[in-house]
Amino acid sequence: MKKVLLLLLLPLGMFAQDDLLNEIDTATTEKSKVESAFKALKIVNLESTKLASKGDLYFIVAHRFGSVKDGFEGFYGLDQAVTQLKFVYGLNDWLTISGARSEIAYDFSGKFLLKSQETNGFPVAIAGFTSLAINNTLKESLYPEMKFDNRLVYVAQLLVSRKFNNKLSLQISPTYFHENFVIDDNQDNSQYAIGMGGRYKFAKRWSLNIDYAAHLNRSGSSPFRDPLSIGVDLETGGHVFQMHFSSSQGMHEAGFLGNSTGDWGRGDVFFGFNLLRVF
Repeated sequence: MKKVLLLLLLPLGMFAQDDLLNEIDTATTEKSKVESAFKALKIVNLESTKLASKGDLYFIVAHRFGSVKDGFEGFYGLDQAVTQLKFVYGLNDWLTISGARSEIAYDFSGKFLLKSQETNGFPVAIAGFTSLAINNTLKESLYPEMKFDNRLVYVAQLLVSRKFNNKLSLQISPTYFHENFVIDDNQDNSQYAIGMGGRYKFAKRWSLNIDYAAHLNRSGSSPFRDPLSIGVDLETGGHVFQMHFSSSQGMHEAGFLGNSTGDWGRGDVFFGFNLLRVF
């Protein structure tokens, strides 16, 4: 009798096991949004795929000292500092807008989410970024024929990032930018670059961040160089404090993509930091 009952219950046990395995398979293949490939809105200079949350207002003070190669004569960069004041606002969860001003440029931009990275789904996050800058460095005393249109710079970027694990995130950023006025007569006004960056979290609140941009059609006579920036992010109670060294003193996109003057090989780099407050 016991053997008969065992034979009768065996199929039920098999079905129950199959149901349990199906539930496990469903749980492991369920798609979910991957959060925080980058903790800050920027990697260092390059925009990251992170957007401001809906209704969040950021006030950002970005500071770049002069070149450290000036030594004590320039007080290691303190005498030639540049400061950018910036407001960033999350209109909704997929669109962020901003306005900024520094001694180098006025800058107005928008960043919009196209696709989120998913666990067991889409492998990368994709965002778009556009900006309009007004160049403040072009002085009428030097260029008496200068018109307002000559100051305008347009930027369009595609931001593609992947968070590989809790420590490592990488990003690539194909970029087009157009300067209505270029100093080098041999330089095309329309220019192209490939930005690359990454973040590696090496401690609970600390990460190493690096970004670089390769200019694809720079004139051979151009005095400018490709920008390389290295820094650390410190997470403090939901905020991120960024400290870094960069070969560019410019903080708007066209400023560091097309007009970087520093040279790491000669110690011609600029120390900087970003402070932010979220309301």
